[in-house]
Amino acid sequence: MKHIISPSILAADFANLGAEIEKINNSRAEWIHLDIMDGVFVPNISFGFPVIKYIKQYSKKILDAHLMIVNPDNYIERFGEEGVEYLTVHYEACTHLHRTLQKIRAHGMKAGVAINPHTPVHLLSEIIAETDLILIMSVNPGFSGQKFISNTYGKVAQTKELLRQKNANAIIEVDGGIDLTNASKLYESGANALVAGNSIFMSNDPINTIYQLKCE
Repeated sequence: MKHIISPSILAADFANLGAEIEKINNSRAEWIHLDIMDGVFVPNISFGFPVIKYIKQYSKKILDAHLMIVNPDNYIERFGEEGVEYLTVHYEACTHLHRTLQKIRAHGMKAGVAINPHTPVHLLSEIIAETDLILIMSVNPGFSGQKFISNTYGKVAQTKELLRQKNANAIIEVDGGIDLTNASKLYESGANALVAGNSIFMSNDPINTIYQLKCE
């Protein structure tokens, strides 16, 4: 599988959002990452459907939404209506995770599961075959610009092994503190997709940074 870069729009300059989206359109990034926060599951609030609608209107990339919210089932249908292609919910936020994943797929989207840094990979054993994407958080969710947690490499390798054991084919995505110092090792550990925010949007040349992050 090729290496996928999903720039996190949360780190973009929202005063010039159209121009920021155009940079991504002109880059080799495949996805745009949408960090959706409610101030309850995580101690921060990001943006909602009006912004997603705008991004969808101008983006030429796949929309990859990461829900850091409680009660995600209440909003699944709306995310499908707004044109999101990958919808990821947190293992820690879903009481009936299997049903949530079924609902995501029923609304025409690929279903992802995210796990926080403290959550062991083995807890995904009974659900991993039902997923299209596993998102490994390499920082504590809620804020951009945090330091990468180094034991993420091991968690990525464990996820890859669990997928092999279950004969499953989910994409392994990593989110948090991603830059040119750790991208290559994450791919070597088994990651397929990397979410990067500050390292792209604070770069002097975001398009070239995206190219370098692909490590191809």
